[in-house]
Amino acid sequence: MVVKTETDMTIETSVRREAQVESREQSNINNMTMNIETKIEINIKEKISDMICLMDGRVIVVEEWGKVNLLTSDGKLQKQLPIPGEALSVTQINQNTIAITYPYEKAIKIFNMENETVTKVITLDKQCYGLSFSNNSLAVGLNDDEIRIIDLEGNTQKSIQVKCESYLENLVYCNDRVIYSDWVGKAVYCVDESGKQIWQYTQDLSQPYGLCTDTYGNIIVADCDSDRIIVISKDGQNSKVLISKEDGLKNPKCICFKHNESSGFICDYDGTYLAKFNLSS
Repeated sequence: MVVKTETDMTIETSVRREAQVESREQSNINNMTMNIETKIEINIKEKISDMICLMDGRVIVVEEWGKVNLLTSDGKLQKQLPIPGEALSVTQINQNTIAITYPYEKAIKIFNMENETVTKVITLDKQCYGLSFSNNSLAVGLNDDEIRIIDLEGNTQKSIQVKCESYLENLVYCNDRVIYSDWVGKAVYCVDESGKQIWQYTQDLSQPYGLCTDTYGNIIVADCDSDRIIVISKDGQNSKVLISKEDGLKNPKCICFKHNESSGFICDYDGTYLAKFNLSS
């Protein structure tokens, strides 16, 4: 019997993903379609700042400057996690551990889901907003001009200077790149770890907030004000509207995939619904 470590599986997954990326034409977004399977009322009724699907299928929805809500895999509110402070962004580190930013405290809190305790507090020198975990490191958006890559002890590995008209609230860290949205400047940017801008996408966005990447590296964006979900190709050159106003999703703010699946959830700005989507290409 071969027991694979988490590292083995991570390497295996990333190798498989890279192979998929190479075997797929860049223009594969043209064939991409998204359909809304169900729409669940969640009635959190607070402004929402972030959402992730956990590895076990459950969902975390963060109230802007507020509580951290744990929902079942079918969208029912299970509990509010006992973490003091005013939260903003969340990411999962491993099966039992999440990390959450608390801008006013200039802190990232590491929280163990199993025994429901804050196991570590990483304090920073600036207000911290968006957060994303990859490759044993955290990418954190600081104010509106820096994305810092840190280890889980809080040590700085890289500091990336960026331009953003809004605070760096929404970002994704993967394949040594950081993709972030600027909802004031109506743009999505991709930078590498040296700070070099790989691309910027500014066409036809009205208020890009939450974003996530599919297995091929394409970027799915919740364009809140226009009631649309848009996919931007991995190279930032092409885009396609996947969900439009006519599909009845009002003010989509956050979007996330289920772990290693092509389905996931969309949550609106005001915390009234959770929409389950399927993506096919």
